Amino acid sequence: MSASPYPLGLRLDGRRVVVVGGGAVATRRVPALLDAGADVLLVAPELTPALQARVDAGRLHWVPRRFVPEDLDGAWLVQVAIDDQMAAAAVSAVAAERRIFCVRADDRTAATAWTPAVTRHGPVTVAVLGGGDPRRAMTVRDAIRDLLAARLAPDGVAPGGVAPDGVASAQDRPDAPTGTSGGRRAGRVSLVGAGPGDPELITVRGWRLLTEADVVVADRLVPGLLLDELRADVELVDASKIPYGPSRAQEEINRILVDRALAGAVVVRLKGGDPYVFGRGGEELLACAEAGVPVTVVPGVTSSIAAPAAAGIPVTHRGVAHEFTVVSGHVAPDSPASLVRWDALAGLRGTLVILMGLKNLAAITATLIAHGRSPQTPAAVVQEATTGTQRVLRSTLGAVAADLLAADLRPPAVVVVGDVVDALDA
Repeated sequence: MSASPYPLGLRLDGRRVVVVGGGAVATRRVPALLDAGADVLLVAPELTPALQARVDAGRLHWVPRRFVPEDLDGAWLVQVAIDDQMAAAAVSAVAAERRIFCVRADDRTAATAWTPAVTRHGPVTVAVLGGGDPRRAMTVRDAIRDLLAARLAPDGVAPGGVAPDGVASAQDRPDAPTGTSGGRRAGRVSLVGAGPGDPELITVRGWRLLTEADVVVADRLVPGLLLDELRADVELVDASKIPYGPSRAQEEINRILVDRALAGAVVVRLKGGDPYVFGRGGEELLACAEAGVPVTVVPGVTSSIAAPAAAGIPVTHRGVAHEFTVVSGHVAPDSPASLVRWDALAGLRGTLVILMGLKNLAAITATLIAHGRSPQTPAAVVQEATTGTQRVLRSTLGAVAADLLAADLRPPAVVVVGDVVDALDA
């Protein structure tokens, strides 16, 4: 009989953790390490777009090559996130020589540390090790989550959470839904809004559907900790990695959703914010409907409201603004492709919320001012709202574009224009 693992909570703030691999497994594991404050070194020849975005934002260090023993210099922990068993064994051998604990995604029996089944509820994190039995760990984890949440989802099913490495497939779960033909489960697609950035802002229903999924097709902006809470056997498709232009990429996403569902998989299309707010959810629903695939749409908390709120800005306020307008700024105001009446928006008295508008912000503000909006109108930019790296810039319509460059704010960010920006100032 093998010895029981010793449970331990690692305090990784400021400590070096090496992650070997830049694919789907690393995409799922890195957010929790960053959330713990770890100094993450990523070693991989290539990265997913989600990981590349974190590198570009300065959240972690990337060495674009294969692993060498010197990569473990100063490391406290190493996570091997590759499926090449020989390469993984070489990394864990170096870790063993240096007495560094090693998590292995390819073979938990060869690892010196395991990732447990985890549920998070506010500041409380519960990790469950099931003695090598993933189903037992999942059952206990789900019961704990039910108690912490103090309520059930609308259909009586408790919200789920992350499963340990090596978890049984969804088809083997006792609660897995089945179809009517030979016991085979009927495939389906759920378009789920993940919210603006904080993983706790996903809806209970969206969270539950995510834990039931066999396939998750995720945008770059979805909260990383939600991906960390997927079962180990879930197929994670990074939608931002699909190699085509914007329209062809959407066609490919539609094909993936339909093909996986027709093959019997439970598919979740996970989107930042809300699926129907500049999320192309309508196109995906139509593609599934044409193929006869059942679709569920789960609304999400949109950043157009959540980002201002997180910065202390109400989009409406009594005596200040009785209306708010949400527009996309990804197309320049003078472009023939623009569908926005910027001249009409300039004449409104309410709040203007601009999504995806940083690149064209100088042109947008100039257009609004040219059509009558005062350059002294309060304005704000909220970067990475509701996350631990949120930044807020307060300015005026006439100066915000220049101030944005000086502050080096980057997407994703939401721009708010209107007197509500200053409405709650003391």
